Amino acid sequence: HTVAFGVTRTVASKTPMVAFDGGQYSVPARLLGQVVWARVHGLGADEQVVIVHVGPAGPVEVARHQRAMPGSPRLDDAHFPPAPAGALARIPKARNESEAAFLTLGDGAQLWLTEAAAAGTTKVRVKMAQAVSLSKLFDPAEVDQALGHAAVHARFGHGDLASILDHRAATTTGPTHRAGEDRSLTQGTSGWAALGAAAGESFDDDAAEVGL
Repeated sequence: HTVAFGVTRTVASKTPMVAFDGGQYSVPARLLGQVVWARVHGLGADEQVVIVHVGPAGPVEVARHQRAMPGSPRLDDAHFPPAPAGALARIPKARNESEAAFLTLGDGAQLWLTEAAAAGTTKVRVKMAQAVSLSKLFDPAEVDQALGHAAVHARFGHGDLASILDHRAATTTGPTHRAGEDRSLTQGTSGWAALGAAAGESFDDDAAEVGL
């Protein structure tokens, strides 16, 4: 077997990779923890590493890679299982009235919640309540846009949202719309659509309360 298949290597238990002759090579994920054979085929620029698995049906070639350099593994995307849905694929759902009040602010609020959760942000409920309170002082659409901006720039620290709103209010050339007893404000997300255009703005960062 050694002459025909090369040398044995054990596939890692969590990552479908094997180490061979100073390089790292991927194999199908179904072989996690199993033993495979690795050998060199060809010469010079055509040199390849061939990996074979011997199963009940006999030896089967499971991977073939160009030579890898130390620190530059050879990977085949087909060897890895699909990645699980991440935070951006989840749609937050309100579990109580406080969360519902926050999420009704708009798309920016929803993005803030998913990104904050993915970042391990602490005191999320407190910050959500603060956002709802700010929406009674500012136009809710402005708060929604500020939440979206905070999410995109990973600004989840205490006071970050108020800082963003204050900065926007100070740099707004037009009139600032605020809620009052004699005026109602209709929720909208047109401001949120312009979030990308505001990416160049800079703010004084507070220390973000993010868990590792």
